Amino acid sequence: MPYIPVFTRHDRAILQESREETTSPIFGCFGNVTVLTQQQYNLVQTNKNRGYIMPNIHHPKRGSHGYWPRKRAKTETPHIKSWAEGNDKPKIQGFFGYKAGMTHAFIVDYRPTSTTSGREVKMAVTVVETPPMKVAAVRAYQRTAYGLQCTGEIWAEKIDSELARRIPLVKNQKEKNWDLTKDADEIRVILYTQPKLVTGTTKKAPEISEVKIGGGTIEEQIKYVKEILGKDLKINDVVKEGDMLDTIAVTKGKGWQGTIKRHHVKLLLHKNSKHRRMIGTAGSWHPSWVQATVPQAGQMGYHQRTEYNKRVLKVGENGEEITPAGGFPNYGVIRNSYILLHGSIPGPVKRLIGMRDAVRYQRGVKFQKAEITYVSTTSKQGA
Repeated sequence: MPYIPVFTRHDRAILQESREETTSPIFGCFGNVTVLTQQQYNLVQTNKNRGYIMPNIHHPKRGSHGYWPRKRAKTETPHIKSWAEGNDKPKIQGFFGYKAGMTHAFIVDYRPTSTTSGREVKMAVTVVETPPMKVAAVRAYQRTAYGLQCTGEIWAEKIDSELARRIPLVKNQKEKNWDLTKDADEIRVILYTQPKLVTGTTKKAPEISEVKIGGGTIEEQIKYVKEILGKDLKINDVVKEGDMLDTIAVTKGKGWQGTIKRHHVKLLLHKNSKHRRMIGTAGSWHPSWVQATVPQAGQMGYHQRTEYNKRVLKVGENGEEITPAGGFPNYGVIRNSYILLHGSIPGPVKRLIGMRDAVRYQRGVKFQKAEITYVSTTSKQGA
């Protein structure tokens, strides 16, 4: 008879306690592997089907270890650490905007594998107001054994005075020494927002961030940054309709929450001696401390999170055409350019949203422009 390995102790117990007679000899155990004959294996499966054996409990851990420690973000300005590979021409690989709210639109489904492909469907869309940004400086980096090292930076001649709310401004800058960028391996630019152009937020101090220049050679990138240094940068210069972006933002803060809401653990039995909304155990006896894997109460929300692969459905210049009657709740009227993203993005209304070229979109759907038949501008008040 053929021999079949079985790995559970429960299977051995079934054979030992079973009163049914078997013509084959008793099974053998070699290390962690139990060897059964075909008749014994069939007996084990029959008893399993009859419910004579307890099932193996699968209880995965709650919460991702990648998001630890779960504490409040240091700043609301997104920090982008990785960038996608560039194309043939130099291009700024990121932009920033303010989340205005959500609405719905009727769009011809552009996904070829979807069951509604080519048909008009209703989609949830997010509106992000994107006023022009300004290029404050250019930075050159070299790759060393210790990572990227900044070899020099060149600042624009005219910088808005509001930027002094964030950083000390450069005074009496010497002549621009572009020789610093000769041996550079990577070129980046320092951008800052203009919240004074947005009526949906009361911010005055611009947010400042560093964005990579991707695509082309280093010489082409240096030529490109010379043209844009100190000038306004519009969303049309960075993002096109149909592009795929990653959105980075600080999520909505929910304060201090308990284990049930924070980690979605199950309620204890109703016959528990004390409470139900608590953990059943704080971990093993050893190590003699509470490990980070144990779900506990603490800060929930207000963490920087990244959502990958958001399709740009539309890039608009006139914000009034997308503003609903009465304005977006808690935001108001869009007065600058905007983009329409498919789906939801992290963060509440007015939150600064960082957008970059998708880093995990190796293959997928490519199209020039979404066929939008209707965008809802009905009042969202009281919705």
